[in-house]
Amino acid sequence: MSVKMATNAIADLDAMTASDLLDGLPPRLHNVYEPFVASQPDRQAFLEGDRTWTYADFAKAVDDVAQAMKDLGVRGGDRVMIVSENSVVAGAILFAASKLDAWAIVANPRLSPRELDQIYEHSGARCRFFASGISTEAAEHGVRCGAKLGVLGPFADIATGALNESATPEPVQSDSAKQVAVLIYTSGTTGAPKGVMLSHRNLMFAAKVSGLLRNCGPEDCTYGVLPMSHIVGLSISLLGSLMFGSSMMMVPKSDPAHLAACLAAGKITILSGVPATYQRLLAYKTVSNAPRIEKGRLRVAGVAGAPLDLALKRRVEQEFGLPLLNGYGITECAPSISGAREAQPCADESVGRVVPGVETRVVAADGKPVTTGEIGELQVRGPNVMLGYYRAKDLTEKAVTPDGWFSTGDLVRFDGVNLYIVGRVKEMIIRSGFNVYPAEIEAVINEHASVLQSAVVGRQIEGNEEVVAFVQLVPGANLAASELKEFIEPQLTAYKRPSEIIILDAFPAGSTGKILKHLLKAQANA
Repeated sequence: MSVKMATNAIADLDAMTASDLLDGLPPRLHNVYEPFVASQPDRQAFLEGDRTWTYADFAKAVDDVAQAMKDLGVRGGDRVMIVSENSVVAGAILFAASKLDAWAIVANPRLSPRELDQIYEHSGARCRFFASGISTEAAEHGVRCGAKLGVLGPFADIATGALNESATPEPVQSDSAKQVAVLIYTSGTTGAPKGVMLSHRNLMFAAKVSGLLRNCGPEDCTYGVLPMSHIVGLSISLLGSLMFGSSMMMVPKSDPAHLAACLAAGKITILSGVPATYQRLLAYKTVSNAPRIEKGRLRVAGVAGAPLDLALKRRVEQEFGLPLLNGYGITECAPSISGAREAQPCADESVGRVVPGVETRVVAADGKPVTTGEIGELQVRGPNVMLGYYRAKDLTEKAVTPDGWFSTGDLVRFDGVNLYIVGRVKEMIIRSGFNVYPAEIEAVINEHASVLQSAVVGRQIEGNEEVVAFVQLVPGANLAASELKEFIEPQLTAYKRPSEIIILDAFPAGSTGKILKHLLKAQANA
């Protein structure tokens, strides 16, 4: 990729072809920052605590880490596991793995020992690194695994696990479209997680699309709160920033007070979050009695990863005086599928237009295309689609057709060029023969001024399913379930109304803030 391409975001993404987007992509992840190391080495690449890392600083760190990993016995095709919160060291190990043609696995240290061990054993990782100096959770996992605390390149307090002598390297492919760059393990709702194999081209394509959508440039700084162990934090925040010469603030854990302070200080121009990121920020404003959240230099506010209700969207837009740009993607698609355009923001809950280079079709349960505007499952095809699930040929064949169409599992509809997410196929509730989509009910519940967020699930009863709504109130609110039922009743037809409303102090959530609905469903059915 040329420096000119990287530093001049193209305003009209929709005028581009798939060839335009693929042209000049860096062949490997570590090539993404090289133009700026050569031309502007003193440009800021990362902010981490009180330290600034230039592009030259970071490139040198990656080289040193790569040499240390090679000395340890890491080979091309090996899997390398990085247990760390968002940090420069995690990024350095990721790019060092790329330099060695190893596969990186960034794992969240807040996973349980069982979950981390599952990933390690399934992946057959050659080695594990624990960023003990970044978080107590990573340090505890390192101790549990008998990892030796020491240095890795320029980084101190890194615990290195024993080399897995039985690990077998995978073949190295010169073609960036065939060489795996990262394995991302999806959480799954039952059984062991699945390892999504994403190629260098998958990730570079998504990074380029995201950078163009946000019109990224050298003056931008992204607030990196979404975990790099998940696809948005890795592909959109990290790679999408470096590809365009921007900088990224490394944020290990979500803290609305920290976010509010960074915004007010003018340190952030781009904020990418999940709905919970914005919900927590507005809740912080309430409990701190702040008159408003100062946006500082913020120019792009993006949201993805979970359904966005209109009440939250309107509150955020009123607070910042900016459109909240909704986007949609999935891990298996690296994740870019669609996004609202800055020049054409959506007034409703649409996730915008499908990005160039990605084909879509909407199918019914029998696999046949639905009529335009009708609800069906979204399938996509393009350079964003994964290589498959690692060591799970049967699951890959079930998810991806021989001609490359990936079944997302998401129910959608199109209104003109705009895409709308209706819900998950597996989350759809069938009540008395009617299809009920949780997102519609959640949108109504979230309109109540006392509601912070809600989650709707189905509960099995004899011969039927009923609707159960879990609700979290804004701090200090006092709202009875009966009052909320009265609020909902005139807005929803009878079969969509919740049979029960359960008010919780807090929702079970993953590291990105995404509500873990399978746990709520288990609670409802219990």
